[in-house]
Amino acid sequence: MKPILVVGGGPAGLAATHALANVGQPSVLVEKRDRLGGAPIFSGYAKLVPSGRWANEAIGGMVSRIETDSLISIKTNTTVASFDGQPNNFTAKLSDGSSIDCASAILTTGFSHFDSVNKPEWGFGMFPDVVTTTQVEQMISSGKGVRCLSDGRKPKRVAILLCVGSRDRQIGREWCSKICCTVSANLAMEIREELPDCHVYIYYMDIRTFGHYESDYYWRSQEEFKVKYIKARIAEVTSDGKQLIVKGEDTLVKRPITIPFDMVVHAIGMDPNVDNMTISAIFGVELHKHGYIARKDTYGLMGATSRPGVFVAGSAIGPETIDDSIAQANAAAMSALSLGRSIPREAAE
Repeated sequence: MKPILVVGGGPAGLAATHALANVGQPSVLVEKRDRLGGAPIFSGYAKLVPSGRWANEAIGGMVSRIETDSLISIKTNTTVASFDGQPNNFTAKLSDGSSIDCASAILTTGFSHFDSVNKPEWGFGMFPDVVTTTQVEQMISSGKGVRCLSDGRKPKRVAILLCVGSRDRQIGREWCSKICCTVSANLAMEIREELPDCHVYIYYMDIRTFGHYESDYYWRSQEEFKVKYIKARIAEVTSDGKQLIVKGEDTLVKRPITIPFDMVVHAIGMDPNVDNMTISAIFGVELHKHGYIARKDTYGLMGATSRPGVFVAGSAIGPETIDDSIAQANAAAMSALSLGRSIPREAAE
């Protein structure tokens, strides 16, 4: 039985290989880094939405269960150099010089975090206490707590700026990153839990905490944790030498607003994987206009790309939650499996 090639060892890739192994299908997982886990592990995420579990525990558990599975071959520090052939008869050549004959491929290559240096007017790179949500997650997950990078003090007032690198045509980021509002509300509650005397403000254009997240995060953060929300357009983040100054317009009352803070947090968006042009060329798949891997509609095979036999799941197709990435990976795994095991309906009946 030919294996199925899975490219990318984040949550989606871990889920896809596990799903295949559960039905007796061998797979080969190729990961370019030296270990598995993807963004939640490499970026040091804290508590995940919506489970509330620590990323290291939840994603680490997914890694552990596939590392001990004999049906899953893992290749780290490895990339795919070429991919040729047809469904059920592909050959992948890897960067380590080896080749894999495989039935199909599932791309779970993830995303890249937006780099806040591309939004210089909001202070990142100029002031040490202007940080990103990823950095705050790292502070929390490390156990060291939320501290100002300039001098190590506990902040008494924190601003979280939403949509940094999302919904911004001026910098070529037209899309919504889907999960940032919810993650920011969750992060605000974590800050308040650790630092009860710290006042946390969230600056927003619109709040997009979809589904149950509206009550579980948006309303809970306000009612239980007293997080303050300001609908505003941010002009700039500067400093008076002692504190950071957030200047903008309160768009509800149509007036300028200037508030000092000890820490400003950029809620950074999800960019396409920086390697997507290369991935597109190697696997012969089309890209969405924003640079993500294009996925066909879901009324046929789940996760189908423009090339038969090559599937995609998770944030490789666009901004996505971890839970939905895992669900998509399970569906793509079954699509890839059905392609390799298809039999005439008459024979089945």
